[in-house]
Amino acid sequence: MTLNELNALPRDAAERALSRCCGSARWTAAMANQRPFRDGMQLFQAADEAWWSLSGDDWLEAFSHHPRIGARAAGWASDEQSGARGASRKIRGELAKWNREYERLFGHVFLICATGKPAEDMLAQMERRMNNEPAAELRVAAGEQAKITRLRLEKLLSPSTEPSRVA
Repeated sequence: MTLNELNALPRDAAERALSRCCGSARWTAAMANQRPFRDGMQLFQAADEAWWSLSGDDWLEAFSHHPRIGARAAGWASDEQSGARGASRKIRGELAKWNREYERLFGHVFLICATGKPAEDMLAQMERRMNNEPAAELRVAAGEQAKITRLRLEKLLSPSTEPSRVA
């Protein structure tokens, strides 16, 4: 899809397309309302502004659309977590254990922009972030979601993997 095609979509179709990038209904509605976007930079700026204007509940809604790190995933999430798929059985077991502990402690899935990261790095980040206070961790996870959303917007608007096609 091109930016012009996104701009031309009916509102409900635009929200469906944007929901592939972020699972927050309020974010997708805000983004659909802000169309048309002049260029990729305006789109990305709007995405960030809309994201950071949301409440913690909206962030949690977006997080709920993500699989656990190392769990079976489909579509873009599968590609993004490819570093976990190739991990040893031991590392995958550690990821599963720490995922459960993280969710028990914080009440939501561990979120990290996993693109290009090996499983060992994701595991180390998870272990480190377990020491965060809940409010601080919510904000860290929201920052990771913002990175994921940016990458997914680039994928949405580019038939290739070349991010510069959107900018």
